[in-house]
Amino acid sequence: MIVGSTKEDLTLEKRVSLTPETAKNIIGLGPQVCIEKDYAIHLGIPDSEYTKVGVEVKNSLEEVISSVNLLTKVNCPSEKEINSLKEKTILIGMLNPSKNKDKISEIIKKKLNIFSLELLPRISRAQSMDVLSSQSNLAGYRAVIDCVAEFEKAVPMMMTAAGTVPAAKVLIIGAGVAGLQAIATAKRLGAIVSATDVRSASKEQVESLGGKFLTVEQTEDLET
Repeated sequence: MIVGSTKEDLTLEKRVSLTPETAKNIIGLGPQVCIEKDYAIHLGIPDSEYTKVGVEVKNSLEEVISSVNLLTKVNCPSEKEINSLKEKTILIGMLNPSKNKDKISEIIKKKLNIFSLELLPRISRAQSMDVLSSQSNLAGYRAVIDCVAEFEKAVPMMMTAAGTVPAAKVLIIGAGVAGLQAIATAKRLGAIVSATDVRSASKEQVESLGGKFLTVEQTEDLET
């Protein structure tokens, strides 16, 4: 079994599906691993980091695709990649079938075995393959960081000789995975944090992070 990965379209995606650490884990299970040249150079990870753990570096996208039995991607592969893939190749990634209907149709015609990880059931046994929660965590963190950059003022209360700067007030709408991380991040920065959610169960979670839960009157719990 040869597992491989090609570069993403850097205008749309900076992430990579294989790091030296994950490649090492895959090699430890038995398969060979190969990547396209300068695969993660934009993230500060040179090819030498991959070769250290036993990954083979190919000179072109075509070389990788012609070698692999299993191709990993962050996003749906390009039309060029789809056309180059061999029949019965396994394709794993976040393929977003609702937005890539034409590409998925081509993939099915080529008789490829496809696994779209964002559709993986969110059960205990599959937690190690979860691609949604980790990214939602980062999205919640980044949302607050970007908001503070736009705010252009101090976030925590500051008492100075010239007077007091009041703490910023932050409202988080939605207290799911991303929302809870946003609450925690804003709180750590010193903001006064409020949050709301249609799920009544989230009240306890919000308050455990130091936020104030804003209750919206409704006739039923809308968790499901």
